[in-house]
Amino acid sequence: MSHILIVEDEPVIRGALRKLLVRHEHSVEEAESVEQALENNLNQFDLIISDLRLPGEPGTNLIEAAGNTPVLIMTSYASLRSAVDAMRLGAVDYIPKPFDHDEMLLAVDRVLKEGRLNRGNRALRRDLERSFPVRNMVGDSPAMQELKHRISRVAPTNTPVLIMGEAGTGKELTARALHEHSKRINGPLVSIQCAALPKNLQLTELFGDDEQPGRIEEADGGTLFLDEVGELASDVQSRLLTLLTHHEIHRQGSLSPRRVDVRILASNQLDLPNRITDGSFRQDLYYRLNVMELTLPPLRDRHEDLEPLANALLARGSEKLNRPNLHFTPQALGAMHSYSWPGNVRELENVIERAIILTEEDGIGPAQLGLNPSRTPQRVSRASLDPSEDLSLEDYFTRFVMENQDSMTETELAQKLGISRKSLWERRQRLGIPRKKSSIRR
Repeated sequence: MSHILIVEDEPVIRGALRKLLVRHEHSVEEAESVEQALENNLNQFDLIISDLRLPGEPGTNLIEAAGNTPVLIMTSYASLRSAVDAMRLGAVDYIPKPFDHDEMLLAVDRVLKEGRLNRGNRALRRDLERSFPVRNMVGDSPAMQELKHRISRVAPTNTPVLIMGEAGTGKELTARALHEHSKRINGPLVSIQCAALPKNLQLTELFGDDEQPGRIEEADGGTLFLDEVGELASDVQSRLLTLLTHHEIHRQGSLSPRRVDVRILASNQLDLPNRITDGSFRQDLYYRLNVMELTLPPLRDRHEDLEPLANALLARGSEKLNRPNLHFTPQALGAMHSYSWPGNVRELENVIERAIILTEEDGIGPAQLGLNPSRTPQRVSRASLDPSEDLSLEDYFTRFVMENQDSMTETELAQKLGISRKSLWERRQRLGIPRKKSSIRR
């Protein structure tokens, strides 16, 4: 449902237009003049429909004040000159009065669709798009066949989906596959990395404020993907439950609800039920999100997919880095099959990209892969963090996090390492370091 402001001084016309729009499931507010319209925050509306001739200022004076909100101009003085003037000033369209109901609805639908497309483009520019092969998820193991079957069944619906799996198993890829095989494919897919958002900014980032819409409104008409949903603060969880139940949100500081049409996809590592037990995640929200659950298998449990997946990532990485004709030697393939891949597909992708950069030959061997089992993240003793030991920065980061994450919060870990919480999360993802189920939560 879209939120529309009608600015019209004639009560009969204003009432008729309101009834027409409400009947087609839009929410409507009214004003009789530009001055009265400007008492509202115009950014909260999806469309403004204004008469050209109003008491005081003309309706076209709303165009500049409306910012990104489109303004549709009506007038009973239909003429080419007034139409040209209105469009030159930035009106999205021009309709003569008395308006034809079908013509008005067609114009409104067109403007709103263009608005959703523009929001989607802005959302895409804000998100770092991953060039995964979404339409052709690699792998024919039994686990992947079952996953693809479930995606094909649930994707065309509006059902919320909870995607569970270890770090690096492809939860974002699965969300993109669900979106691209849904009826919302022409709408935006807005991806939110919940773990990277500080708790005190989550409400504004997701729900917006008086100044600008939040990420949820950017997803209107499309799909909202909440990655690591278990990291959301309790007040955000409450508002998310309202969205799922009533399809409404409140911007920060606003008392007026706004209806939004979004499909919710969420992901988390496998510890979400434990968070319900310790009280950090709402059970009622969990059940609302978990109408359909997709559990992604770790790479170590789908060895038959390893070689085709590695070859697909090699082809993509070779193109990206302009290194054609590369291939894996039999010894490299053997090393990959012997490795446990604690970071799953993300770790495989990083290893292959590093190998493409390092290799000077066409054949990538075990040396370029660097798959030393001792580099696998393991529980280490505090004594092993001897600063005199010759460790790379990545090794030191991995070992420090694995040693201390049971006794420190994410904020404390970031402070000790001298980085931001967002940087800590990004490095975890890049290095394939899962968060411990037993991590302290305060």
